Amino acid sequence: MSKKVADQIVETLIEAGVKRIYAVTGDSVNEINDAVRRSGKIKWIHVRHEEAGAFAAAAEAELDGLACCAGSCGPGHVHLINGMYDANRTGVPVIVLATTINTPEFGTDYFQETNTIKLFDDCSVYNQVAATPVQAARMLQTAIQHAIHRKGVAVVGLPGDLTALPAEESPTAMQVYRNKPVVRPADEELQELARLLNQAPKIVIYCGIGAEEAHDAVVALAGLLKAPVGYSFRGKMGMQHNNPYEVGMTGLLGLPSAYHAMHEADLVLLLGTDFPYDPFMPTGARIVQVDLKPERLGRRAKLTMGLCGNINDTVKALMPLIEKKTDSTFLDAQLQVYEKVKSHLQTYVKDNGSSDAIQPEFVAATINELAAHNAVFTVDTGMCCVWGARYIESTGERKMLGSFNHGSMANAMPMAIGAALARPQQPVIALCGDGGLSMLLGDLATIKQYQLPVKIVVFNNRALGMVKLEMQVQGLPDNETDMVNPDFALVAQAMGIRGVNVHEPGQVKQALEEAFLHSGPALVNIFTNSDALAMPPTVEWKQMKGYALSMTKLILGGRMDDVLDTVKSNYKHLKDVL
Repeated sequence: MSKKVADQIVETLIEAGVKRIYAVTGDSVNEINDAVRRSGKIKWIHVRHEEAGAFAAAAEAELDGLACCAGSCGPGHVHLINGMYDANRTGVPVIVLATTINTPEFGTDYFQETNTIKLFDDCSVYNQVAATPVQAARMLQTAIQHAIHRKGVAVVGLPGDLTALPAEESPTAMQVYRNKPVVRPADEELQELARLLNQAPKIVIYCGIGAEEAHDAVVALAGLLKAPVGYSFRGKMGMQHNNPYEVGMTGLLGLPSAYHAMHEADLVLLLGTDFPYDPFMPTGARIVQVDLKPERLGRRAKLTMGLCGNINDTVKALMPLIEKKTDSTFLDAQLQVYEKVKSHLQTYVKDNGSSDAIQPEFVAATINELAAHNAVFTVDTGMCCVWGARYIESTGERKMLGSFNHGSMANAMPMAIGAALARPQQPVIALCGDGGLSMLLGDLATIKQYQLPVKIVVFNNRALGMVKLEMQVQGLPDNETDMVNPDFALVAQAMGIRGVNVHEPGQVKQALEEAFLHSGPALVNIFTNSDALAMPPTVEWKQMKGYALSMTKLILGGRMDDVLDTVKSNYKHLKDVL
């Protein structure tokens, strides 16, 4: 039998290092599915929902450098789009095979017809539809090059009838080229940056995911400059460990220490971060930004300098130009603030809650204590992000994945699928909100089907916790944020997964220990305090005014008990900002 276009596509993916395709089979994607079966060198992962497949591919791509998902015509590939947005905004290379209706039916409003160019243009770095076998071959190679080097989603539209045609040899290169060029600012730019750093008495370094591979160089630079080091959420796992100068995160999920340090500094050096929240940026300090993507320079703050470069290359080239500072007064003061903040974070770990109102901070701290040094964590958007950001510590080998740029609900469990398949030798722990887990609950069956030893911890606060807080700081009484959940432990058991409910604080550690030691998948459903709040590192007066207003509205609406529970649960937080 002659080679089909579908076989050629699968061979190209294998040569590029793709190990699996996440998809729901059917109709226009069936030829690719069959080519996977015939090949035997790549795995088809049958997810229950294409969105879960796209999130899984995004996680695998972040861990291993390239991944693939696919969708059948119409609804199949439309379901991919949320995970595609997430992967593209995260900057991870994902190949999307968007199969479509047969070519003779194009433009006739045929059953399940979509315009994939219009549909995916906003969430991809490459997006084309093949019409001939030669185009399919060339487009896939080009798509892979775009995904890897532009760090994003590359879409190849494939009509269902095209994949069944005989393959044709491409006249152009079919191999994948991976390059690691040295990229740093020009010598004169580095000299000017060194001059600024040498003159500034109080410097803070703030790092993002772009500095992940520059940990040692950044720590060495901080030592020369006597500079505190803050980091974004995505930068935490790469920068916190073995770093005597770190002062934590800033931003909505961050800590007062990093915020304080940045606003006390004379100069802030931003390294590999596209931190989106400009209200947290200082306005009285000079700011220098270094980023591999120069189009990002200056879009979050007014800059004294904006430089293009890989962070590791740039810092190593900069170091010989730096004059070692001897005055550590500023650094010491910021480290003292950080110690106080860390001590305060333990308040709710020690006061661990009550029956069906277990403090989520205590749960997160216990997970951090019990988890392996090389665990991969996935976190749902919302309150789980807060607890993960503040209590899961970096070891240098841990990873934390989440929808940090796109901010989608329901990402943690499907990302855990991709992480478990990509890193079978590392424990994978998903920190799920009850709202997020409910959205894609069906893909628990995928975890069982492939016997993935994922550990799912449900922070079950019976509410959309972050939304509830958002409404309150806007002066709105929370409305329709409560959730009536199924028994998640029983749902897990029904799917063949070990499931347990935890109602008492004293049960938390044992339940987590047993789950983590279990050889297969496990779900621990913990009934957390629905009134636990996450206070940002700095609280504006209008936020406190809005919060007080929402409490007043709740009282006037007859919800006095809710107000008392909220105040009692968060007194230790609130007293620090009032």
